[in-house]
Amino acid sequence: MSVPVPPPRRLREVPRHLLVCEKGHARHARSRHAAHVREHAYNCRVSFLIPECGILPEVLKNTIEDVGEYYLVRNLSVHELVAHEFIDAFVKKGSCYALTFNTKIDQDNTAALLPNGKLILSVDKDTYEELGLQGRPSQYSGKKVMRYIITIDLTDAGFHPDSKKHNRVHWALKEKKPLEFDFLLAWYTTGAEGSTLMSYFSKNQIKALKPKITFSTLRDLQCPVLQSNELQGKPGESCSTEELFEWLGAVLNQVSLDNKSSSFLSTYCCPQPNTMVEKAFLCTITGFIIPEKIMQLLEQLCCYFNEPKLAYWLTLTVHGFADSPVSWRESEHGFHKGGENLYNFVIFRNLDYWLQMAVGTYDDCPP
Repeated sequence: MSVPVPPPRRLREVPRHLLVCEKGHARHARSRHAAHVREHAYNCRVSFLIPECGILPEVLKNTIEDVGEYYLVRNLSVHELVAHEFIDAFVKKGSCYALTFNTKIDQDNTAALLPNGKLILSVDKDTYEELGLQGRPSQYSGKKVMRYIITIDLTDAGFHPDSKKHNRVHWALKEKKPLEFDFLLAWYTTGAEGSTLMSYFSKNQIKALKPKITFSTLRDLQCPVLQSNELQGKPGESCSTEELFEWLGAVLNQVSLDNKSSSFLSTYCCPQPNTMVEKAFLCTITGFIIPEKIMQLLEQLCCYFNEPKLAYWLTLTVHGFADSPVSWRESEHGFHKGGENLYNFVIFRNLDYWLQMAVGTYDDCPP
């Protein structure tokens, strides 16, 4: 008689997902909404949904068109990012973002440059030992450490061209164990133009890219009833922040809300109480989108309510790259089964807001 063998514990466990919610007012002096946006550096998709809106105001259209281009640089050696010519031209004169392209955080070596000048390398054990640079074990390695995180502060006072520290890092990345990747790059500065990424990397294979923008109008959309002062909702009066988050995920992924028994894909329906809106405007931007541009968009969405509108609220949803080595700030990010790291604003007519921050299993609690 055969006895069924239960699957390993790790296969039976449901992956942990974490949703953190807070509320505030967009015009309050101590509001931290801008800080949360700035601290989430690597964003691949931005969507906003405005109920009771058929035509987008011109100022919002202009903001979307001004999201700006980014660059794809092929076969870029990491040692070029620690060269002082690059540091002086871009890292110290604005916010410079770099992220390896088409790398898997749980399988490949990856790298990222944060706007604060920190270069993050997430490397396997062999690469770490060959580089010989100081780092720490990945907190998601398990008992047998197979991945390490190396952080290099390019703006550190001791990291000048003649320092032993700089020379050792440059030698390790150029001579001892050269690392080469395709990189996504973006640079934001409010000062003089100076050098541009396109001209600086003219000897490399570099291509300027523009984010993809799609518009759609959703007809007869069931929307949850929300009250800005009730995060938990009230039975029969308003829906909770968790119910809104689930509903929004269905809408953004074009899941039917009909709850028809004949549907084999979804029996999900809009939470109660809800209201039917004749039309809602949905815009989605995909690409390498930096926080400064998201802040400009968020500000214009707040200004949407400067004039009387039928909508009581609108949403702005931002998805981070699944294979980025960090999520918020310098918090290590892993993939596990989905690599989720995203946040969502619900902006109310009175400029109260809910901020929902969600991560998967291999992430710290959002700030």
